[in-house]
Amino acid sequence: MKNIVILLNNIKKLFFAIIIVTIYSCSTDKVTNEVDVDTDNTDSNENTPNILLIIADDIGKDAINGFSEGNIKPNTPNIDAIRNSGLSFTNFWAYPTCSPTRATILTGKYGYHTGVKWAGDELDLSEKSLQKYINEETNNKYSTALVGKWHLSGSNSSFNPEVYGIDYFSGLIRGEAQSYYNWLLTEDGTGNLENEYTTKKFTDVAIDWISKQNKPWFMWLAHNAPHTPFHAPPVEMHNQGNLPDYEEGMDAMPYFMAAIEALDFQIGRLLESIPTDERENTVIIFLGDNGTPNEVAQEPYLGSTAKGSLHQGGVNVPLFISGKGVSRTGDINNLITSTDLFATIAEIAGISVSEINDSKSFKPLFTQDAAIRNFQYAESNNRKEAWVISNGSYKLFENVDGDKEFFILDNDPYENNNLLNGVLTTNETNAKLGLEAQLLEIRK
Repeated sequence: MKNIVILLNNIKKLFFAIIIVTIYSCSTDKVTNEVDVDTDNTDSNENTPNILLIIADDIGKDAINGFSEGNIKPNTPNIDAIRNSGLSFTNFWAYPTCSPTRATILTGKYGYHTGVKWAGDELDLSEKSLQKYINEETNNKYSTALVGKWHLSGSNSSFNPEVYGIDYFSGLIRGEAQSYYNWLLTEDGTGNLENEYTTKKFTDVAIDWISKQNKPWFMWLAHNAPHTPFHAPPVEMHNQGNLPDYEEGMDAMPYFMAAIEALDFQIGRLLESIPTDERENTVIIFLGDNGTPNEVAQEPYLGSTAKGSLHQGGVNVPLFISGKGVSRTGDINNLITSTDLFATIAEIAGISVSEINDSKSFKPLFTQDAAIRNFQYAESNNRKEAWVISNGSYKLFENVDGDKEFFILDNDPYENNNLLNGVLTTNETNAKLGLEAQLLEIRK
């Protein structure tokens, strides 16, 4: 009997020992796995930059600091800091109105290839968005959001841009808010009236979304400011004084400047809300989608050569880039177009792509001088289709009727002297033939 008791006690001890070893082993494996997961996430966040793309609506070079065009400038310390700590692209071309510029960034294609050539044109659902491309190529490494102005679905206020593979959309589906204080905010295809000043509301939504992300993020923040109507922002956001309600016939410039200053104020709020380590791991891209509105265009631009025009005042707009990986500062004179943001942002996100569709990555310029492209192209279709092409020195205009204009930007940067009114030199003839050949290649 005594031997049986001893045997039972030994079996019991062995049983408990096995249980303890098993529990310890499982517990150790679990802790090890959790550490591995956390380490992988940390490495991913450290090595993959966040991307903040800020699009201002209707800001030409005459309406922002850093350019000689225009005499009246807004007070924009936050936008100035982006420019001063990084690169300012002096030869950046967008399209002369907002929808096609947005479509070129979203698809990396010229309007000729998407059909989006003027404000209000609709982007086909078959087009692959930049956000979808990034996540297909990186195994969903990024969280993506588009906050603010969409304007690629005509007047359809119930449209949801998330169908293009964007994780989150909240904003203004149509082209402009009828009022900065009474407008339709759309989420999940449902619109609700909003009375918060648009620039602040979009910033609030962006801050809230970014704060919830636990992996690298790509925030496309498209403000409608300083697009008309000329509504005074809350007084604490600008330096233009106590502005009365705008009425037709009043000087619109203070209201336009106030909207830009309010935009800058909100950009400052957004950047301040991002933790320092996260902000230091972020590439910041700021651009205007087209030239300044005709009512407030400044010399050397005219109302007829600003927004809506294929002249420099309509297409040559601000682009500033700073932040993670941007080690150079100052002005960059390379020829860049809005389509190029597709490949550039994709490469920032870790995709090995130097060229796709009509887009060429200019990410190499962040650290060194490099050749990117030999020409720029833009177009419009406001009752009559027209297009322009430039090699940096010469610029050729052409429309669907075959009418042409030809300028030498080197000594006529604001296109006052059409060379076709006189006899072309051999160099001018050769330049014109070269641009015409390139046009045929693009539009074949």
